[in-house]
Amino acid sequence: MSILKNHSTILSTGTLTGTGRRQTLKPAHSKHSVWDARLRPATAGNLVTGVNWSTAYARNIRLTDFIVTLTVVSVAFIGRFMFDGSTGLQGATIQYIPLSILVLLMWNADLELFRTRDKRIFGSGASEYKRIIHSTLRAFGLLAIFLVVLKFDIARGFFAIALPLGVFLLLVSRWLWRRWLARRRAAGSYFSNAVVMGGAEDAGYVISQLRSNPGTGYKVAGVALTSLSAGTELTPPWYRVPVFSSEAQLEKVLAATGADTVIVAGNLPGGPSAIQQLGWDLGELHTELVLASSLTNVAGPRVHFRPVEGLPLMHVELPQYSGGKHVYKRAMDVVLSAMALLVLSPLFLLLAVIVRTGSSGPAFFRQERVGRDGEPFKMLKFRSMVTDAEKRLGDLASHNEGAGPLFKMTHDPRITKCGRWMRKYSLDELPQFWNVLLGNMSLVGPRPPLATEVAQYQAPTGRRLLIKPGITGLWQVSGRSDLPWDEAVRLDLYYVENWSLTGDFIILWRTAKAVYSPEGAR
Repeated sequence: MSILKNHSTILSTGTLTGTGRRQTLKPAHSKHSVWDARLRPATAGNLVTGVNWSTAYARNIRLTDFIVTLTVVSVAFIGRFMFDGSTGLQGATIQYIPLSILVLLMWNADLELFRTRDKRIFGSGASEYKRIIHSTLRAFGLLAIFLVVLKFDIARGFFAIALPLGVFLLLVSRWLWRRWLARRRAAGSYFSNAVVMGGAEDAGYVISQLRSNPGTGYKVAGVALTSLSAGTELTPPWYRVPVFSSEAQLEKVLAATGADTVIVAGNLPGGPSAIQQLGWDLGELHTELVLASSLTNVAGPRVHFRPVEGLPLMHVELPQYSGGKHVYKRAMDVVLSAMALLVLSPLFLLLAVIVRTGSSGPAFFRQERVGRDGEPFKMLKFRSMVTDAEKRLGDLASHNEGAGPLFKMTHDPRITKCGRWMRKYSLDELPQFWNVLLGNMSLVGPRPPLATEVAQYQAPTGRRLLIKPGITGLWQVSGRSDLPWDEAVRLDLYYVENWSLTGDFIILWRTAKAVYSPEGAR
């Protein structure tokens, strides 16, 4: 069986190797596709005692979910009846033991039927958590409606204990499993091997994204190129990637790579009919087909598919720069920042004393930053540098390690002794909760830029100013000062275009973890 038979470019199967930064692969001049029989299936680490990793992982998740739900129902039953003097245990046993069993069965059935254990959501993103919450609410809601219709006397205390406790414990258990899965993937196992098919440029982009985001669960085991011009130089994302022609026999490519997924990057020669034929071929081989859209930096919640016979339509929602969701975001900012200021006030006092005794000058530092729609404001921080730091910046310009307008220096002599460890753990940024309370900033958002940075912005970088800057953001949980300028801008623009309240909570959670294991702080 072969695919894309009419394509004229034939490539020799090979592996890009070498220790340099650039490797070269040129088209072969043979008239037939070549398959290198020396390549062996790359399935090591992806089988667990002879069972596919995703099957074994889903089985473990299923068992854990049952244990958690059984524990929750038992705790709710005991807490409601055994420690409630107003209700006799004997009567409750007769009525609520069958009800408890029904809750347990409906709950686990809903978790199974609505695909909370789908391998496509294992390991990354918020989809798994959202499905768990929706499934639990749906199961309890349907049960409540059922009991009301039957005019069954419901003990509200039972549901008041089971529902929140169940959601919490299920989320914690899935988070712990994710930590376990991340450690396995860091060791190189528990991936689905994938063959990327497409032109050299599109395939290279997909390879780099999959490698920088291991949470997707795909390991690139090979590439089937549809085009490659003579003398094309392939850069490090291709290092040690087996390269095939798209005309090579599909069964042999999958056998050689051990792949169970084919990812199509960009367009294929032959258009939709080629993809349709590929889908049929992969269906016979029980292999998953994934289409990588050329619509980059658009989050899943903004994308909606509407099937029309013969024409699947993909709708992309407009970015939300104002409206009801921003009202909820502001309410969350006010409540959480006020609580933080109240709880952290003793720590503020202690840090202020340390800063004042560590070096001469005020405890706080006010610096003008640019906020939403270009409005300037005074950002508040604990002073981590000497008082004349801004005047000395010109003398250090030759030591700038940053590629963009943001000044970076690993061992900046202007930073005070206490300022260095405060920056490491982001303690110098705590007073920014006051800026959040005032409305100049948000808890989550793009990094607040200096006016000198904004003056150097080029399109589309200025779109960072469409929403309020944040104390934390994607840039904060993705490397901070270690990030290249272009990557920091990309993350900020991605957040601006795709933010959501759920995403904000995830970033806040990741920020809390980053404080305990700081990276990129300077």
